[in-house]
Amino acid sequence: MMESDPVIRIRGLENRFGAQVVHHDLSLEMQRGEILGVVGGSGSGKSVLMRSILGLRRPQGGSIEALGHDVLGGSDSAHRVIERRTGVLFQDGALFSSLNVAENVAVPLKENHPDLPPGLRDDLVELKVRLVGLPMDTCMKLPSQLSGGMRKRAGLARALVLDPELLFLDEPTAGLDPIGAAAFDQLLRTLQQAMGLSVFLITHDLDTLYSICDRVAVLAEGKVLTIGTLEQVQDYDHPWVHEYFHGPRSRAAQTAKRGG
Repeated sequence: MMESDPVIRIRGLENRFGAQVVHHDLSLEMQRGEILGVVGGSGSGKSVLMRSILGLRRPQGGSIEALGHDVLGGSDSAHRVIERRTGVLFQDGALFSSLNVAENVAVPLKENHPDLPPGLRDDLVELKVRLVGLPMDTCMKLPSQLSGGMRKRAGLARALVLDPELLFLDEPTAGLDPIGAAAFDQLLRTLQQAMGLSVFLITHDLDTLYSICDRVAVLAEGKVLTIGTLEQVQDYDHPWVHEYFHGPRSRAAQTAKRGG
C-alpha cells in the first residue's frame, strides 16, 4: 500500500545540452512504496532524469527532493544521506570488470562503512548474493564469466547491499530472453514487497509494465506527458502513447498477460 508522502518530488526541471532541450518545466511525484515505470521514446531523457535525481547531473533549473532532502541545494551531509538510502542498477549491471562478484557487491559497504569488520562485511555480501537468487560460487567469478542475467542480479545485489529505501533501475531487463526477463521482474516484485522498497524503473519492456508497475510516467515533449495507472496512461490521447500501448507489441503483451 502506497503512503501519501512522496519519496521524489520534482518541480520545473530544466535540462539542456547546448541548444538541445531535453527537459522543460518537467514535474513529477513518486509515492513511497510504489514501483513507478518510466517510459518514453529515444531521446526523451529518461536516463538524464534519473541522473539528475541522483545528483550525477546538475540541471539548468528546477528543484528536486529525494527522501525529504534537497538534491540540488542540499549540504554535503544531505547528499551522503541520499547516497546511503538509495541503490542504483545501471544497464548491464555496470560491474567493475577487474573485481569478482563479491568484491563488486562489497564496494558500497567499503565506501560508506569503512570500519565495518571484514567478517561482517562478507556476511552481508553473502546475504545479498543469496537474496537475488545467485549461487554462492558466483561470488568468486568475474563479470566476464557471467551471463547477462547473472550480471544484472549481481548488480542488483550491489544496489541492495546498504538496504536502501529507494531503488533506481535503468532498463533492467534489456538484453534478457523472455524467460530471464520474467524471472527478473518477479524477483524485483518479491524484493520490493519484502524490503518495502520504492522503485524508480526506466524500461521499454511492456511485459514489465503489465506485470509489476503500480503506475507509469510517460516522458515526451520535454516533460511528463501523463502519469497514472497503466489503464489510465494507455488511454491518453497522444500519438506516441497510442503507438506504444496499442501497437502490435502491446497487443501481444496484453494477450500473453491474459493467457497467464
